[in-house]
Amino acid sequence: MSIKIAIVDDNTFLINTIKEKLSFFDEFNLKFTAMNGSDLMIKLEDNHHLDLILMDIEMPVLNGIETTEIVKQKYPHIKIIMLTVFDNDEHIFNAIKAGADGYLLKEINAKDLHDGILETLNGGAAMNPSIALKTLKLLRNPLSIENEKDKEDIKLTNRETEVLEHLSKGLNYIQIADNLILSKGTVRKHIENIYKKLQVHSKLEAVQKAKRNNLI
Repeated sequence: MSIKIAIVDDNTFLINTIKEKLSFFDEFNLKFTAMNGSDLMIKLEDNHHLDLILMDIEMPVLNGIETTEIVKQKYPHIKIIMLTVFDNDEHIFNAIKAGADGYLLKEINAKDLHDGILETLNGGAAMNPSIALKTLKLLRNPLSIENEKDKEDIKLTNRETEVLEHLSKGLNYIQIADNLILSKGTVRKHIENIYKKLQVHSKLEAVQKAKRNNLI
């Protein structure tokens, strides 16, 4: 089975680094690379039979977050993992809100990149540990939300909190499933729910509020 991938990054050195990491795995088939969002949209017109896009965030012309939003509307079947140099809160929540399926740091090693891609294609959400930790902090303190109904929407269940805690320690789905005596599918479902709740959270722009109230 061949997994069709595109890389979007305005830095050719980083494109080559990621290419090299993908080249260790026979199942990855790199279809093309693009230098920014608008370059990607042009290339997708002729070649949108992709499984996954590895997307940089900071790019000229059309940045990764804007591009993710457009790709998700036009080609909802394509999964998108954001690749970033830093785990900036603001970016994380905007990227998730735009519909990103996962979030990894660029210096990830080849094996973790491979696992993150497979996990995401299987309906999971690749999430770097430090990002899981920030998410946990944010969702633990929805104090800044005035509307009680919204507050209920984004409260994490105990299970979801446990899953995030495990993710923030760098454990993968299988280890989390073993530790919590759950099936891998259940762990995946919990992570999907956490992502859904984050989208509610972002839409309320509670991130900014939380920041103002020094919660994060």
